[in-house]
Amino acid sequence: MQKSSWFIAIPLALFLQVATAADGLIALKSSRSVAETMDRMETVAKEKGMKIFARIDHAAGAASVGAELRPTTLLVFGSPKGGTPFMQCAQTVGIDLPLKVLVWEDAAGQVWLGYNDPAWIAKRHEVADCAVAGNIAGALEAMSRAALAAP
Repeated sequence: MQKSSWFIAIPLALFLQVATAADGLIALKSSRSVAETMDRMETVAKEKGMKIFARIDHAAGAASVGAELRPTTLLVFGSPKGGTPFMQCAQTVGIDLPLKVLVWEDAAGQVWLGYNDPAWIAKRHEVADCAVAGNIAGALEAMSRAALAAP
């Protein structure tokens, strides 16, 4: 009995460490490459009136210092129309804005699109009741689903 519970406890502990490492991260599978997924996400964000602040290729950055990293790209975007009301709930929300979407390829070759859950951001800044967080969450989910949708 003791031996079998030990075999269960170790994998459970490892799972909990991984789960807490990505606290607040929403990750969705993509059937496309990192570049194509990010291109589509950027297009959708622009169509929704978002300003694109930066597109950062982390793998290219790694290569510039002689290191390897699987394809990993970050899109930084937003709109004062949504961000300002969120910061009016708590100015410290500004550390998490503008919004960011990360697209990466994992060790198995699966591509993911991920972003910080606005409800988690609101909770982090002790304004879980900030109504705009739900609006931003809905917009991010809709944009992400549109970017991942079949053509």
